[in-house]
Amino acid sequence: MTTTRTVLIPSARVVRWFENFAERHGPASYDVRGGELHATAADHATAVAALPFARPYAGEAAPAALADAVVVPARWGVLLVRKGGFAVARIAGERTVASKVGQRHVQGRTKAGGQSQQRFARRRDNQARQAYEAAADHAARILTGPLDALVCGGDRSAVDAVLTDPRLASFVQARVEPWLAVPDPRRAVLDQAVADACATAITVTEPS
Repeated sequence: MTTTRTVLIPSARVVRWFENFAERHGPASYDVRGGELHATAADHATAVAALPFARPYAGEAAPAALADAVVVPARWGVLLVRKGGFAVARIAGERTVASKVGQRHVQGRTKAGGQSQQRFARRRDNQARQAYEAAADHAARILTGPLDALVCGGDRSAVDAVLTDPRLASFVQARVEPWLAVPDPRRAVLDQAVADACATAITVTEPS
């Protein structure tokens, strides 16, 4: 049996993270495959590290070289949407230059049946549509100009609904991984999402 998890590590901590990995699992060997850095430890645990913003890695097979290869785009954005709210930010390098966080009430599910359930579902759909329209309005205002990358998170169907707005059509092709799993967006959630978007994603598989 094995366990697998993915962690997001700031570039300044990547080297130390791999040192800790070797301390836990034994000396590791490294190679570069598929645009990622692969580490295999003595106990057969593995760690696969990917650069942020879906950039392929083709450098030296070493954690320090991978950390040095982390590059933050000059112009990029973050879009987080859930039924309970949204957050959007335009970022220059590592500096947030414009942002908006908003909450919208969308009722939860009901156990009622028949016509009551149908009316409730229509009302809930209308509330969700209004929430997505509000998110699109603010995204169109804040995400001005071309973007090198757009990192999204929250609820995938909600993000997709917002990005159907014609004003945001040019940003669809700019979407990159990683997808950020976030709770209802608040200011602290947005700030953490910006940091996570710049982090190196390391997928660890360990023997039980």
